[in-house]
Amino acid sequence: MARRRAADQRPVVGIVVGSESDLEIMKESSRVLEEFQVPYELVVSSAHRAPARTQAYARSAAGRGLRVLIAAAGGAAHLAGTLAASTTLPVIGVPIGSSPLGGIDALLSTVQMPGGVPVATMAVGKWGARNAGILAIQILALSAPPLACRLQAFKSSMAAAFEGRGKAR
Repeated sequence: MARRRAADQRPVVGIVVGSESDLEIMKESSRVLEEFQVPYELVVSSAHRAPARTQAYARSAAGRGLRVLIAAAGGAAHLAGTLAASTTLPVIGVPIGSSPLGGIDALLSTVQMPGGVPVATMAVGKWGARNAGILAIQILALSAPPLACRLQAFKSSMAAAFEGRGKAR
C-alpha cells in the first residue's frame, strides 16, 4: 500500500499514517518534501489494527534506503512509538485531532515515550504535519549539502517575508 513520489527516485522518507482519514492532513508533509524534491513513500498502517505489518515496515525501512520516518495517528496514537521501538531511524510523530478530545490524547500518546524510545513530536494537525516535513529535511540536510543550501534559502525567504510585514507604518 505504499505510494512512491518524487519522480521514481528511491524514497528516503517514509510517511506512515494510521488510517486513510489522516491522509488529508499529511498532505502538508508531502508538499514540503515535494517542494524540496525529496523522494518519499506514503503507507497506511496501524499500530493497533496491523501491528505485525507496522513493525515489519519499521524493521525493513533502513535496509530499503529510508533515512527518516514520519508517523501520523489520532486517538491513542501508538504508531510513532511502535515505529521507534522497531527501528534506529529518527521518527517524527504528528498527532492527529480525530477524536472527541481534539488531539490532546494523540499528542500525549505521541510525546510520552519511555526512555530509550525517542519520538520527535510535532504540533497537532496541519501545522505539525508541515513541521514534520521541514524537520525531516533538516535531518537529511546534515549529510546533503545541496539540500542544506535549499533549506537555508527557504529559511531566508521566510525571514524576509516576515520582515516585510513587520515594519512600522
